[in-house]
Amino acid sequence: MAEFLEITMIVSFGASWPLNVIKSYKARTAKGKSLGFLLLIFFGYIAGIASKLVNPVYMQAIGQKWYVLFFYCLNFVMVGLDLLLYFRNKALDKKNSLN
Repeated sequence: MAEFLEITMIVSFGASWPLNVIKSYKARTAKGKSLGFLLLIFFGYIAGIASKLVNPVYMQAIGQKWYVLFFYCLNFVMVGLDLLLYFRNKALDKKNSLN
């Protein structure tokens, strides 16, 4: 049951991040974004990935449970993209304020 709930959480978050990345890309502004929040989530995914990699029981069964680590990594990449867009948008905000 715990594994099912973890997968549900990861897939739910995973469905949200691409939408957030698209919104950040289109918005072209960092207004309303929190760098602290993004960094906290980013490092949380690092911890989640590391927890899987150092768990010998999980690593023994990785052939059957690879998808859990895959979704952690996919979400990590999505948050990373959102972080990059934050800095792009922050630079655009700065450029636009000079005009």
